[in-house]
Amino acid sequence: MTTVKAFCKTALCTAIVAAMSAAAFAATPSYPTVTQATLDNAASNNGWLMYRRDYTSNGYAPFKDINTSNVANLKEVWSYVNPINDQGYESPPIVNGDYMFVTTPKDELLAFEATSGKLLWKYTKNLSDTGLKTVCCDVVNRGVALYGDKVYMATLDNYVVALNAKTGKVVWQKQLIAPDIGYAMTLAPLTVKDKVIVGVSGGEYGARGFIEALNAKTGKEVWKTYTIPAPNQPGGNTWPKGAYKTGGGGAWLTGTYDAATNTLFWGVGNPGPWLATLRPGKNLYTDSVIAMNPATGKIKWHYQYTPNDTWDYDGVNETVMTNIDYQGKHYKALVTASRNGWFYAIDRVNGKLIYAKPFVTATSVNGIKDGQMTTDDALRPAVGKQVFTCPSFLGGKNWWPISVDPETHMAYVPAMHTCMTISGTTVAYKAGLPFLGEKFNVMADPKFPNQWGDVIAIDLNTGDQAWHFPSALPWNDGMVSTAGGLVFSGSADGYLYAFDAKTGKVLWKSPKMTSGIIGVPTTWKVDGKQYVSLWAGWGGATPIWGGDMAKDPAVKDIPRGGHLYVFSL
Repeated sequence: MTTVKAFCKTALCTAIVAAMSAAAFAATPSYPTVTQATLDNAASNNGWLMYRRDYTSNGYAPFKDINTSNVANLKEVWSYVNPINDQGYESPPIVNGDYMFVTTPKDELLAFEATSGKLLWKYTKNLSDTGLKTVCCDVVNRGVALYGDKVYMATLDNYVVALNAKTGKVVWQKQLIAPDIGYAMTLAPLTVKDKVIVGVSGGEYGARGFIEALNAKTGKEVWKTYTIPAPNQPGGNTWPKGAYKTGGGGAWLTGTYDAATNTLFWGVGNPGPWLATLRPGKNLYTDSVIAMNPATGKIKWHYQYTPNDTWDYDGVNETVMTNIDYQGKHYKALVTASRNGWFYAIDRVNGKLIYAKPFVTATSVNGIKDGQMTTDDALRPAVGKQVFTCPSFLGGKNWWPISVDPETHMAYVPAMHTCMTISGTTVAYKAGLPFLGEKFNVMADPKFPNQWGDVIAIDLNTGDQAWHFPSALPWNDGMVSTAGGLVFSGSADGYLYAFDAKTGKVLWKSPKMTSGIIGVPTTWKVDGKQYVSLWAGWGGATPIWGGDMAKDPAVKDIPRGGHLYVFSL
């Protein structure tokens, strides 16, 4: 009103400006408040309310508007080009009502009108005083969480920022730990019962990983759980004396929540240093999934995918809740496709292994004994010893999420066929510097010549492969499945694919996009109309650490850029 008084000299002018202001306010879409009940029922919501749509992390939407009979008619509805064009775009668009929230590299958060593409507001985290030297791998951000009337983002300089969802105004921000000493955050937060839960990166720098819960209204710490136990804690005796302080164990991907048992599941990353001869023992809880009490952060149980990891096989991959029938017995399961090349089904009640089967060539992690994974000692690198092993440290699958379709009862896995040479080197810990102790090179899998990537469908009741779609390029994008019988995923050469979920047949392929795709697609509905959306924006770990794969001319020449696409019928 002060602006009106300053520039309007007549009652008519004042009335016109007031009307314009009211029209602008009315043009802003209403924002549905996100309650705990909303999140508990996210599976039936028309939006895409969290990183993997709902607490099961299955990346599945019960929408049939776009289906196998009409998906060939998909067209671009709107798009947005972002000026940051030299880093990877990994965030899934999160949609609530007619609001879309999507993040960019270097911690920008954009809010759009989901149906029109109108930019409602933009927030940019000030990183000018942050060197970002300990961010691995690429200065990316994987999205936001919603709760109440707020949207939450974790940042590269280790802040959790809460913003007003309608205006973008910062409500509170809390820094968990200083940057540039080994820690960063790139994950999408998870909101559970008035808490915002995040985990940190830093395994390549010897940072001791942790998962932390903040009060959603105030940002005050509620609990903090270290993923590497101290000597006086359970699992602390799996480390040499003092090694837990630099043990790695980043928790850099979003967890899963089981409301029925009030249990939080979270993946834990690689140990530090990479070279395992420097830290004998199982090194809990690295390369594991841990089950926690979300009220206190207390660990209930764990399952370790790769004991005493020396290949950077990590364990942060999403854990998807689903029910399976295996060998005549019914289980409430967690399933995951691990970087070590094995597909796991774990009893989510007690943490016991149901089955594990390799989905790509897996030589270092070579079997199961008494429900625990075994490794090949001959394929462990050491100082002066180089080995050739599969998969490479980039994994049979990296961070890109699988999807689980409850109707086909299949998991859809974005896979890579890579191996590596790896050998030990001397290393000493210094805060803020890489803490690896190994050198390596990513190479092709001899069993899959001229094929870096694959989309693999796995029958959940058997662990066996149902179909696959080979790719000459690495497949570096997440999967989304729908009740319309479709699976969506993007390719490195810039196409969004729609597969028949039962057979793997390609039913639609978008026009070529301006960049390769590593961002996670989402699908959502507004006013009864279904949309599919994703970033194109090549980057991430593959161009930086990809060895022979990154040098492949077809991979090396993938254009960069940030371009958000939205499709509908």
